[in-house]
Amino acid sequence: MSANQDRYATAVARYFDAWNAGGEEALAKAVTAAWTADGTYTDPLADVRGHDGIAAVIAAAHEQFPGFEFRLTGAVDGHHDLARFGWELVAVADGSAPVAGFDVITLGDDGRIRSVHGFLDRVPAGA
Repeated sequence: MSANQDRYATAVARYFDAWNAGGEEALAKAVTAAWTADGTYTDPLADVRGHDGIAAVIAAAHEQFPGFEFRLTGAVDGHHDLARFGWELVAVADGSAPVAGFDVITLGDDGRIRSVHGFLDRVPAGA
């Protein structure tokens, strides 16, 4: 794996660690490890900046989808300071995945995420 590919893979692993963190303290630590202090998260449902805003979006997803976890689908692709990857929100109980999408991230010099631009490919009605 090239140095850049390793950098992308590490950033994406931290991203999923944050999205799958359980509990307020673990979530705060995971968000800090994954994002820069002024990092952003933008998708069709949210547009936030900073660790507190990002943690709030993740906590809201956990409340809306208890018993689910985010999983990478496919390979991480990147160039320069950009990477893209697909994901699904999967029910631990039965493996169903009602939500799926892909994200494009921009990395800072320290390898943490500066920005996420998320796209939703599959969303259940009423979500």
